[in-house]
Amino acid sequence: MERTDSDTAADAARTPVTDATSTGRLAAAGFAYGAADEERRRAVRRMKTLATGMLLAVALVYVLAKWAGSAGAGGWTGFVAAAAEAGMVGALADWFAVTALFKRPMGLPIPHTAIIPTKKDQLGQSLGDFVGENFLSGEVVRRRLHSVGVGRRLGGWLAEPKNADRVTAEVSTALRGALTVLRDSDVQAVVGEAITRRADAQEIAPGLGGLLERIVAEGGHTRVVDLVVARAHDWLVEHGDSVMTAVSGGAPGWTPRFVDRKVGDRVYKELLRFVTEMRDMPEHPARGAIDRFLRDFADDLQSDPDTRARVERLKAEVLGRSEVQDLIASAWGSVRGMIVAAAEDERSELRLRVRAALLSLGRRLAAEERLQGKVDGWLENAAVYVVTTYQSEITALITDTVAGWDAEHTSKKIEAHIGRDLQFIRINGTVVGALAGLTIYAVSQAFGG
Repeated sequence: MERTDSDTAADAARTPVTDATSTGRLAAAGFAYGAADEERRRAVRRMKTLATGMLLAVALVYVLAKWAGSAGAGGWTGFVAAAAEAGMVGALADWFAVTALFKRPMGLPIPHTAIIPTKKDQLGQSLGDFVGENFLSGEVVRRRLHSVGVGRRLGGWLAEPKNADRVTAEVSTALRGALTVLRDSDVQAVVGEAITRRADAQEIAPGLGGLLERIVAEGGHTRVVDLVVARAHDWLVEHGDSVMTAVSGGAPGWTPRFVDRKVGDRVYKELLRFVTEMRDMPEHPARGAIDRFLRDFADDLQSDPDTRARVERLKAEVLGRSEVQDLIASAWGSVRGMIVAAAEDERSELRLRVRAALLSLGRRLAAEERLQGKVDGWLENAAVYVVTTYQSEITALITDTVAGWDAEHTSKKIEAHIGRDLQFIRINGTVVGALAGLTIYAVSQAFGG
């Protein structure tokens, strides 16, 4: 019985690989023979046995037919011998063709044999070129994505609540993972530097002046004035003795004490009356004075160089204080904690809003063709950019991977996958050859050959 490379693969399967170097080489090449490969090799051996058995069967038939013909059994033996002879030729020819894919038949250096081991690198290069030309061209990718309609399908998928919940959970997990990986010290340093640099680069006085001007024009400051005046009135009512004592204590030592008390009482009453009138009279002159002061100050903040310079110096002093820098840096820790807690809580406002946004996006994508076109265009442009920019790297991955495979094990692996079908070629060759031989012999006999 002839022996092909699939026999060698079968022997290798029956012999356990114990050498660490061989095992490592197989793993590095990406070839790890598992239970599925063992089953494939058993199927290949069964089909090989069947194909070889048919070759032996037609050879035996040929010998018997020739013997019967020489013994005078009749003309039918010629037909049988011709069919058997052609069947042997077909079987041997297909055995040669199948064997030549994986090894040199009978070890002979016949040209164009052992195609897979000797042409492995060329096959890898051809495969890479084929993929690059037929799958990684910009036009092919754009046409394929356009026909799929990713935007419409994505919208329909996201519009399902269970899918929106799934995406929300995945986004939350990814967000928690990213925040966990980031080091607080690094982020705090970046945030602090960014805030400080932004504040240093931008003058704040004109902005503050414009804001104050709008607040005064809209009367927003009156609530603050009302609050201050009301609190001042309450404080004076509660601490009248303290005010009178302070006024009396500031009087000269030579004045009589009853005079000091009279003066203190008078000052307290006048101060209380003034504050009470400010509280109860929206048109009080002091309120108007406050309005004029705030308007003038807002104008100075926007146009007066000295005022603006003072604000900038004050800003620099405030930002330069260590307490402020520590506050800026520690803000990240608080923000991170809130985000992580919200991401973990399924009922948090953050996750509910993300889920609602996904559902809304899904419904819009499913219904609005204009939005679908935008999404499809973005995806197509992104995919085309990737395949056209990195086409050579992607195809090089294929060619380099194939080039790194061991030639012998490549042949064994491929034969384990397609060897069973190749044995059918041998069986078909035997049957078709026998039928062709029988037909040719019958035609030749019919025309007096």
